[in-house]
Amino acid sequence: MPLIEKGEIVADLYVRVADDEPLPEGVAVLIGIDRFLNEAEALKGRQAPVGVIWPNNRPIAEIAPHLGQLSLIALNFPSFRDGRAYSQARLLRERLGWTGPLRAIGNVLRDQFLLMERSGFDQIDAVKPADAAAFDEAVQAYTVFYQPATDARPSLLRQRLGRTLAGVRS
Repeated sequence: MPLIEKGEIVADLYVRVADDEPLPEGVAVLIGIDRFLNEAEALKGRQAPVGVIWPNNRPIAEIAPHLGQLSLIALNFPSFRDGRAYSQARLLRERLGWTGPLRAIGNVLRDQFLLMERSGFDQIDAVKPADAAAFDEAVQAYTVFYQPATDARPSLLRQRLGRTLAGVRS
């Protein structure tokens, strides 16, 4: 599957490794949370980056003590109807202060790209290469938002308050 980052298809530098497979040396790996938690101490000495796949049915606060050890967090969308990973992404960004790469994996659909980006996802594990163009189109389609989000675009309320406050100061 192609990996989309900032609207471009990029090479995936992480190798997904199953729980029963040995970790390759000198390569960035993406492993499941159970394996990560079982081997957390041993992974501290690893010379290559470690990313984790976090399931959407587990409280995201459990990852807080390990954030300094991770270089990537992948949140799973098992179904297009299951949006718990959006909440996890916002909690990671806003409450836990995660600034590293955040990847959407699983059942990722084009019509969800904008919300994924606004929720804090940097990378999307897309279904097909044409999704990169769809991603760019989706994030450019709207310029005004009612809801605040983790991205840099201010909500309509913040825009209006900014103009009002600027007018008062003058």
